[in-house]
Amino acid sequence: MLNRYPLWKNIMVTLVVAIGVLYSLPNLYGEDPAVQISGTRGQEANTTTLSNVQALLRENHLTTKSIKLENGSILARFNNTDDQLLAKDKISEKLGNGYSVALNLAPATPKWLSDIGGSPMKWGLDLRGGVRFLMEVDMNTALAKRQEQLQDSLLAELRKAKYPYTSIRAGENHSTVVTLKNPDQLSAVQRSLRQAHPNLDIREISINTLSLTLSDAALNEARDHAIEQNLSILRRRVEELGVSEPVIQRQGAERIVVELPGVQDTARAKEILGATATLEFRLVNQNANLDAAMRGMVPSDSEVKFDRNGRPVVLYKRAVLGGEHIVNASSGVDQNSATPQVSVTLDSEGGDIMSQTTKMNLKKPMATLYVEYKDSGKKDENGKTVLTKHEEVINVATIQGRFGSQFQITGIDSPNEALNLSVLLRSGALTAPIQIVEERTVGPSLGAQNVEQGLQAGLWGLAITVVFMLIYYKVFGLFASMALLANMVLLVGLMSLIPGATLTMPGIAGIILSVGMSVDANVLIFERIKEEIRNGRSVQQAINEGYSGAFSSIFDANLTTILTSIVLYAVGTGPIKGFAITLSLGVAISMFTAITGTRMLVNLLYGGKRVEKLSI
Repeated sequence: MLNRYPLWKNIMVTLVVAIGVLYSLPNLYGEDPAVQISGTRGQEANTTTLSNVQALLRENHLTTKSIKLENGSILARFNNTDDQLLAKDKISEKLGNGYSVALNLAPATPKWLSDIGGSPMKWGLDLRGGVRFLMEVDMNTALAKRQEQLQDSLLAELRKAKYPYTSIRAGENHSTVVTLKNPDQLSAVQRSLRQAHPNLDIREISINTLSLTLSDAALNEARDHAIEQNLSILRRRVEELGVSEPVIQRQGAERIVVELPGVQDTARAKEILGATATLEFRLVNQNANLDAAMRGMVPSDSEVKFDRNGRPVVLYKRAVLGGEHIVNASSGVDQNSATPQVSVTLDSEGGDIMSQTTKMNLKKPMATLYVEYKDSGKKDENGKTVLTKHEEVINVATIQGRFGSQFQITGIDSPNEALNLSVLLRSGALTAPIQIVEERTVGPSLGAQNVEQGLQAGLWGLAITVVFMLIYYKVFGLFASMALLANMVLLVGLMSLIPGATLTMPGIAGIILSVGMSVDANVLIFERIKEEIRNGRSVQQAINEGYSGAFSSIFDANLTTILTSIVLYAVGTGPIKGFAITLSLGVAISMFTAITGTRMLVNLLYGGKRVEKLSI
């Protein structure tokens, strides 16, 4: 009896290992400090932008390793982080608010390797670091929005109770001032409002005027609500970016920390996370005189907004519907006009509101208003960035029929803008604008020394295992060691190919554990071979029985480990998931390397001839 693999199986094993080596190579080339420039709101960087950036870098004597324009984004690579940081500041100052300029770590993978899909494995913040954003919530805007909602409620309540008033306006420190026509009704109105709004402090400031302010408890509650809702929305936006194991948490009273490990496109992350865009659907006031409105003569219930071409549109102040009712949005192409569109799905409440509104306003125009807060480039007296509100009418469409929770928005310039808008709407409208007050790439949170010690422990463990196998099993120990190295290479190559895979410190622990289990499989096989030889079997029979007889035990042990890893991944958090991924992949690969791989080597050396003694 001779043990031989057919030629196709030898070629298959060799090819799999070669592919693993090929896709592991990008991890040897490291990364370059880089600056990435992308247009905001779907705008793309072009050759003119590239020329301006190149000229700016030359003026400031900043040398780049490379700079290229690709897919509407510019990536400039630098030799060191000092040049990278200075370049970012200069480019941001030059390009202004129309572009997102972000720090990045760009893989230094050769082009030929990138062209076939090769990219380095992503490391978590605890190993390599990533990008870290410190964001500040604009509480003034959140409280101002709360004040507007209160004024709308007061208008309806006083009208319903038939208390005539002369004005309801905003006061100082986010208070609301109500002036009544009849001073005799002041006490009655005060009692009514206290019952309806127990969280307000209501006081008289004249014989017919009341001042309404949030109590301290309500103020703290409003702040906490704004932070918590923004945290929830940021988490959904990070999910849209496909970032694994992010950290999103509150810091202090008004700040949020976002850490994104392994992020490659930090410019897009900055744009999506920092964007405060939402939509409002408003009816157009057809009774208003447009010329008079442009001279400032606007009805009290209306205001003038402009489309992207600068044309004025008179809209009712009260929005029919806001972005908070949007539960899903997707970009696509209008089949009739072949132009970009966004399909919107509303929640049940929003669908009812839209259904009633469209039913009552057939043949009337309704506008889609895009609202965004942008950095003005100015600072207030406290040194905080001043945000300016940017509003733009995307489209005005005549209501042709009653529709409910699903409809389309057209009038969008580009597919990129439609994609970005759908992502922002799908992930939710921020309760209050946020601004990125600090942005930096961060080093390992466990410290470089701890990471180095962890890697050294893994390498020492691997070396000791290899030495033991060589001494104890001789030539067969060499085969096991080669399979062990192939296992590591294939695991690194597979982790590099999987888009969402990120290596963390617990992930390294999973790799080391899978190494031990891979050796365990070979130990079972080799001991079974030795046992068969002691029982009087020939060498070739012993080899065959050793591999086939130990297979069921190895398969059962590895299957239970993989099932356990699946459970850990399903119920665990970030670090636990990293451990589960590397362990399950390592164990699955070991089934190939420890059984098929070593069997190929044994067959090549011993399988084609009669052998009296094995080096085992």
